[in-house]
Amino acid sequence: MAQLIFTQQLGRFMTVPQVETDAADLRGALDQAFDAHPRLRGYVLDEQGHLRENVVIFIDGQRTGERQRLNDALAPRSKVYILQALSGG
Repeated sequence: MAQLIFTQQLGRFMTVPQVETDAADLRGALDQAFDAHPRLRGYVLDEQGHLRENVVIFIDGQRTGERQRLNDALAPRSKVYILQALSGG
């Protein structure tokens, strides 16, 4: 099963889960995570269901580029890291 790992930065707002999923793509995996942990949705997705500007996702070490459909394929043993992007000067 693929594993979704959420940044510890969310820990100040809620318990940060690690979710195992058999979803074939990122959108399906996120939907499963949000079904189990509804508060996560607002931190990861905006009102249109798109990835928030301050969130980045890496699948097996590669940053996802698609921020609306979130249809990146997942392998059975994929590691998906969902984290807040850092900015500053």
